[in-house]
Amino acid sequence: MDVNDGGVISPGGIGFDINCGMRLITTNLTFKDVQPHLKQLVDRLFQRVPAGVGSQGFVKLDKTTFRKVIEEGGEWCVNNGYGWSDDLEVTELKGRAEGADEKKVSTKAVERGKDQIGTLGSGNHYLEIQHVKPENMIDKVLAKKWGLFEDQIVIMFHCGSRGFGHQVATDYLNTFLNVMESKYNIKILDRELACAPFSSLEGQDYFSAMKCAVNMSFANRQTILHRLREVFSEIFKVDAEKLGMKQVYDVAHNRASVEKHLVDGNWKELIVHRKGATAAYGPGRPELMPRYKEDGQPIIIGGSMETGSYLLVGTERGADTWFTTAHGSGRTMSRTKAKGMFKGEQLAKDMLAKGIYVKSVSFAGLAEEAGGAYKDIDEVIDSCDKSGISRKVVKLIPIGNVKG
Repeated sequence: MDVNDGGVISPGGIGFDINCGMRLITTNLTFKDVQPHLKQLVDRLFQRVPAGVGSQGFVKLDKTTFRKVIEEGGEWCVNNGYGWSDDLEVTELKGRAEGADEKKVSTKAVERGKDQIGTLGSGNHYLEIQHVKPENMIDKVLAKKWGLFEDQIVIMFHCGSRGFGHQVATDYLNTFLNVMESKYNIKILDRELACAPFSSLEGQDYFSAMKCAVNMSFANRQTILHRLREVFSEIFKVDAEKLGMKQVYDVAHNRASVEKHLVDGNWKELIVHRKGATAAYGPGRPELMPRYKEDGQPIIIGGSMETGSYLLVGTERGADTWFTTAHGSGRTMSRTKAKGMFKGEQLAKDMLAKGIYVKSVSFAGLAEEAGGAYKDIDEVIDSCDKSGISRKVVKLIPIGNVKG
């Protein structure tokens, strides 16, 4: 949407779990190092990173402090001992969306979010220990540059702004429904795409509130990373830094961003909505963190807990899709249908037989996330790669999983 020519902003075009995203962490451990400790690692991560609907984190905040967190994001976490300063250099927006104003979010949103820092949530959110098999190193040069090597163990997790982001989106969806037709003469076919002009008072208020949810999510994932490092350090009795537990990247797939793009030969300032889509900036783009300017942005795309996930890189061709690519393999069936087709307890046994140890809040929730409920991740990634909008670097195979 053109921000200077009546373009609108829509909570439905951004997503209700604002800044839901992926984070990838390296280790200097190999499969042989981790395999004997896998069950212990997954069990302890399940204890330390609360999952499921309504789960609460270990960072206990009063409402005043939480309002500070939603303005400062990952910076607040690092400044308070939950992470390393280098983490921010490999997080979108350096872990903080500037312009977030806590006064633009409701008391109800704050109440829902203040106890959820450091939690996975439910649904398709997960924390996964993964294996870099030698045959899955596709771009070895770039993988090595980003800290990956053959037979390595890495950790990936997927979560967002929890109830806080959902409430922010709900609040402004209702605000937009009240003013859309009466004040701005905008008519839509689907109320879920309620919107307002980006430059309007309501549009700017929502954009600022959205940034608060972006920051809450960055803080959430930063805190989870801190817990990850604690668990690995305890079990291996080695400092996390010596274990090589560095962040590769943190990337969102439910966020809107103001960017300049070439449109019909002219540079225009646009508000790009990315619901269920990942930014995929190619080399040289201004949005890139300095260390990725030369090669393009790392892109983390989740598959299913049975099949694997991918690390990709943004390309210049990404301009064709406003530097946007897929965010995951995508479902082939509803959660209800999946629960009817798969039995969680049996699924856990089958996965263990394949070398994947999974710990879940419930067997019903596990059944919803069965590999058969998702598209073939290899085909999805092949489509992205062959179209040129993002390029394969490494495929990552799950060996341990904590499910929400």
